[in-house]
Amino acid sequence: MECAAKGMGTPCTGPATRRCGGCGAVSYCSYSHQISHWDEHKEECGRLKKQMEHVDALCDFPFTFSSEVTSQVASQEVTKCSFLQSQGLHKIGIWTYECRCEQSVALSNFLRSKDHWYLPKELCPCTEPSNDLPKILSSWKEYYKWRSLPLCSPVALLLHWPLSIYYGIQLASHGISPGSSGELRIHYLGPEKELHQLPAFGELRVLFPGVHVFIELVGPSIPQNGDGECAIISGYPKCLDEECKCKFLDENKANDTDNYKVNLRLWRGFYHDRFRDIVKNGLPHYIVGPNAGIAAYASWKPTVELIRNLNVPAIFSDYSEEAANLAARCVSTVTGHSLSLPIQLNPFRQPFMVEDAALCVPCFSNCFFFGM
Repeated sequence: MECAAKGMGTPCTGPATRRCGGCGAVSYCSYSHQISHWDEHKEECGRLKKQMEHVDALCDFPFTFSSEVTSQVASQEVTKCSFLQSQGLHKIGIWTYECRCEQSVALSNFLRSKDHWYLPKELCPCTEPSNDLPKILSSWKEYYKWRSLPLCSPVALLLHWPLSIYYGIQLASHGISPGSSGELRIHYLGPEKELHQLPAFGELRVLFPGVHVFIELVGPSIPQNGDGECAIISGYPKCLDEECKCKFLDENKANDTDNYKVNLRLWRGFYHDRFRDIVKNGLPHYIVGPNAGIAAYASWKPTVELIRNLNVPAIFSDYSEEAANLAARCVSTVTGHSLSLPIQLNPFRQPFMVEDAALCVPCFSNCFFFGM
């Protein structure tokens, strides 16, 4: 935890062990830094205090490893690296980019590779579900039950990407089934680590059954040699069991028009700069901005202005309720309107607390939704 007044003037005198007595959400290295930061902090203090009252709800997950990835991370007993090591997944395949030990992998080569869960079949969704999709999934427990997964499976650490897309779109569509035309076009803004976890997006095939999903991924993190790259996901990452039927699926099904697919295309740059090129493939049904950081980056302003004029539902997420609150102010300032989708907790947030977050309030990837 860093001192909330770091960089504001005098250097920090040591670790940030002194919490604000009002909210308990920010920490300081010294009394003098706490005093100097008050003019900035006083406006947010009451808001953060209310958020601290809901810490238990943020950390409420059904998994058998929940205490490891929440309370033990908060106390620095567990890191993402150590957790992945305990699962036998550290620095392996699509799990590589879940920790700070990430290795450099050529994106274009990765898109063309076939990946694996590196888990036995009983712990991962490597084949079609045995039952039809319930009307609306609204929790990790419901999803795991539908996919016949035990609650010790760690796949939620990666599947929070497609499940957050699914749930966000359900919220934006007010329960009306999207993709009635047989196609679902999504503009996905600001991808980063998920660019190396795209095989997990194959789960969208069963979350939106009978629909061809087209996703345009747009952002400055896409490498130059990835601009314009395309990929088709027609199945799921495979499991470790050599006799599992996921090993024997007909590879020619990738060309079968009856086999619904997830189609991906990458665009390097900001959405407002690349928009004219992107929409040559069709206007979006939904715009999705995961972990957006709208209040943190000035580059979002022209993008929000563009979205305002499109009249297309846009669903954003962020790591904390405070980040979502600040984003809501920015959106309101740019558009002159309040949010169409109020800030709310995402039941499919990643079940692993962000390490070394700026606030003492627990933060999670894709933690809170809001929309315009």
